Amino acid sequence: MTYETVTVYSQIASLLLFAGLFGGAVVYALWPGNSEQFRQAARVPLRKDDDAGNMGSTE
Repeated sequence: MTYETVTVYSQIASLLLFAGLFGGAVVYALWPGNSEQFRQAARVPLRKDDDAGNMGSTE
């Protein structure tokens, strides 16, 4: 087995691994059961907290 053959197989394996992980991430993001979780996470920056102005001050 030559170096070129090993590089071709490793590149193909890496491509398939990346495509599988990307596909899994897309399926997870678009799964209907996760919509409420993502909707709540999208509202976090807009939420008004009582202690948001303190930012760690001890006063």
